Amino acid sequence: HYWEGCVGSGHANLGMRSDWRAALLNAHEKLGLQRVRFHGIFDDDLSVYQQGPNGEAIYSWYDVDQVYDYIVEIGMAPYVELSFMPELLASGNATIFHYKGNITPPKNYTQWAELIQAFINHIVDRYGMDIVSQWQFEIWNEPNCGFWSSSQAEYFQLMQVTFNAIKSIYPQLSVGGPATCQSQWIPETLAF
Repeated sequence: HYWEGCVGSGHANLGMRSDWRAALLNAHEKLGLQRVRFHGIFDDDLSVYQQGPNGEAIYSWYDVDQVYDYIVEIGMAPYVELSFMPELLASGNATIFHYKGNITPPKNYTQWAELIQAFINHIVDRYGMDIVSQWQFEIWNEPNCGFWSSSQAEYFQLMQVTFNAIKSIYPQLSVGGPATCQSQWIPETLAF
């Protein structure tokens, strides 16, 4: 089963901890797991998105690189969940979990698309298309059960904008989503 090769793991910031890294290496070497998936690659605790004095986007990939560098170094691939919303891009302040992953839609979909494209361009530049093309990209997580503060229709808008942002620069990348809770939204997502 394809799903037996992937392990789920909290949120992205954990990827900078030595105990997390040791456990992941062990899972890879002893259990044969090939992928790891986690929430919050855009969470504020990774300092991905800031704004300059005129509101211009300032991206910082340093912490993201620390997480992905290790995953790639040990021969695994991330299953990239594109979430949560950086506070400066968020339309609201609803959060989930102790690390306060923002679950609101973007207040500006153009800025969200630019973040996605900057992120994708960065990882392709850093790791190369041969490696990144083996990664899977998922748009958000379980928007039907507390991980998304808005409607299904707005989730589909987020999904379309995100998909288009990626495919407009790298059409060969595998992009999908969402993981759903209790198998809900599957017919609606397939129809969309």
